[in-house]
Amino acid sequence: MQWYVLRVATNRELYVKQTLQQKVKAEALEDVIGRIEVPVEQVKRIRGSKQAVYSRKLYPGYVFMEMEMDKDGKVPEKAWFVIKETGGVGDFIGTEGMPTAMRNTETAKLLKDAEKPEEMPSIKVEFNKGDKIRIREGAFENFEGVVDSIDSERGVVRVIVTIFGRSTPLDIEYWQIEKM
Repeated sequence: MQWYVLRVATNRELYVKQTLQQKVKAEALEDVIGRIEVPVEQVKRIRGSKQAVYSRKLYPGYVFMEMEMDKDGKVPEKAWFVIKETGGVGDFIGTEGMPTAMRNTETAKLLKDAEKPEEMPSIKVEFNKGDKIRIREGAFENFEGVVDSIDSERGVVRVIVTIFGRSTPLDIEYWQIEKM
């Protein structure tokens, strides 16, 4: 079996995955269709001192399927109808009804992303070094500065601000600042 990419409606990836898994089991197509994956990552977002962890799809609008093709390179007819009758499904990546298999390097990356253990989620920080910012909250509210470094593990941004004519580094949580 090789891996293929199926285009689906955005925000319907998990529905398509679950529906296809049920249909494959019901139609006894396990010998033709193997694993079906939608790689996600856990992201922690802090807003207004409240933390939330959510799943973010790594490839929105795509579902990855492990399949056995016919000798002529086409999707087996029974599997084709099961896939196309699923709501939200578009078509395979490829040309004229002939899906293109993923390369081994792409497959290895996909499987690594899909089979990651539930690790500590990363914090989504929308700042880069050198960005001009304004402090929204805290003792230095309304001060302006420049991002010097980012500690995404702790969600802390080091900002250089000018206080009484001197450059001063401050460690501030990223939700307390905004881009200018």
